[in-house]
Amino acid sequence: MRTGPRVAAESRSIREAWSQIPSPGAAGGEFERFTGKRMERILGIVVAIGSGFLGVQGIASAWKTLPAGDVPHLVVVLVVFVTLAAMLLCCLIGRGVRVASGAFALVYVLALAAWPGVVDAGAAVTSSDERSWYFFLVNVAVVAAMLAFPLRVQYAWAVAVPIVYGYVSLVGGGFAVEFWLRVGFDVSFMVILGLIILSLGWMLRSVAAGVDDARGRAVAAYAGAAAAAAAEEERMAMSALMHDSVLAALIAAERADGERARELAVAMAREALTRLANTEAAVAQEGSDEPVTPGQVVVELRRALSELGVDAVVEETGTGPTIPGRVARAIVLAARQAIGNAVAHARGRGLHVLVASTDGGGIRVVVSDTGPGFDLASIGEDRLGIRASILARMAGVAGTADISSDASGTTVELGWDAE
Repeated sequence: MRTGPRVAAESRSIREAWSQIPSPGAAGGEFERFTGKRMERILGIVVAIGSGFLGVQGIASAWKTLPAGDVPHLVVVLVVFVTLAAMLLCCLIGRGVRVASGAFALVYVLALAAWPGVVDAGAAVTSSDERSWYFFLVNVAVVAAMLAFPLRVQYAWAVAVPIVYGYVSLVGGGFAVEFWLRVGFDVSFMVILGLIILSLGWMLRSVAAGVDDARGRAVAAYAGAAAAAAAEEERMAMSALMHDSVLAALIAAERADGERARELAVAMAREALTRLANTEAAVAQEGSDEPVTPGQVVVELRRALSELGVDAVVEETGTGPTIPGRVARAIVLAARQAIGNAVAHARGRGLHVLVASTDGGGIRVVVSDTGPGFDLASIGEDRLGIRASILARMAGVAGTADISSDASGTTVELGWDAE
C-alpha cells in the first residue's frame, strides 16, 4: 500500500509564513491599520501641496495690502504664516501632522477673529474686488481641521470659519453695500467647498478603515486556522510518540515469557520514559531541516536496535547526498515503529534493515522480518501504529511507505525522493 498524495515542496515555506501571522490579540495596531496610515499619509501630502499654493497667494496678497510700519498687522500675519509653514513641513515629512494642523486651524481662526481690532476699518481692503490675504487661507484652515479634529468638529469648522471670514470682510469694508454680494458669494462657495472636501476625506478614510477591518478579520481567521493546525500536528505527534514507545513497551511486557524478552521489555519501557520526558525536544528535532547524510540515518537505526536489545543487521548501500533533517527524522521514526512492530509481533525473527541511497538523491529504508505477518485490511481505525507513525509520518514529508505482509513475513519500505 502506497501513501499519498505527496506534500508539495513548498510546504515548509508555507508553514514558515503561517508562523509569521500574529494572533488576534497580538497583532499590533501598526499592522492592522496599515491602509489607514497610508491614507493619512496621502491626505497629508495632498493637503501640503494644495495649501502651499494657496499660502503663496496669501503671502503675495499680504505683501500688497500690509500698511507700512503697522507692527500689529505684521505680527499677526507672521504668526499665521509661520504656523502654516510648520503644518506644511509636518505634512510632507509625516510627523506631528495632527498637532501642527490643529495649531494652524486654531491660530488662523483666532487671528481672523482678532483682525478687525488689529487694523483700522478699510485698511486691509481698498475695494470690493480686492482679495485680502486671509481669503486664501479659509479652506486651508478647513483641511487643517480635517487632519486634526474629530468629524463633528470638522463639519462645524467648515461652516463656522467662512462665516467668521464673511463678518471680518464686511467689517473691513465698512459694511458697504457693494461688499455684501461678494462676501455672500464667497461664504457660500467656501462652505460648499469645505463640506465637499471633508466628505471626500471621510469617504477615503472609511474605505481605508473597511480594508483594515477586513484584513484584521482575515488575520484573525488565519491565525485561528494556524493555531488549530499546530494543535492538530502536536496531537498527532504525541499520538505517534505514545504508540511508538509506550504501547510497544506495554505489548512487549505483556508477551514477555523469558529472561531475554523481559530485558527487551525493560529496554523499551526505559526508552518510552526517556522520549516522553523529552517530548518537546523530539518535536522540535522533527521539525529541523538541517541536512543529514544517509550514514547518520544508519547510525540512528543501529542505536534504536541497541536500545531495544535486538540483534539485527543494518545494511547500508550507496553513498548519496544529504537529505533534509526533517525527512531523515521522519524516516528514522517510521523505521523505528516498523522495527518495534517486528519485535513486538514477530519477536524479531529474521529482522533485517536496509538503508540505500537512490539515484535521484533520495533515500530508501527497508525493514523486513520473517514473522507470521498480518492482514492490513483488518487493522482498526483506532490503531495508530501504521497509520500515524508510518504512513502519515512519511506523507508529511512528501515520502512514500509501502507495507506488504503475508504468512512468510512483513516488509516495510520507506522512501523519499529529492525530486
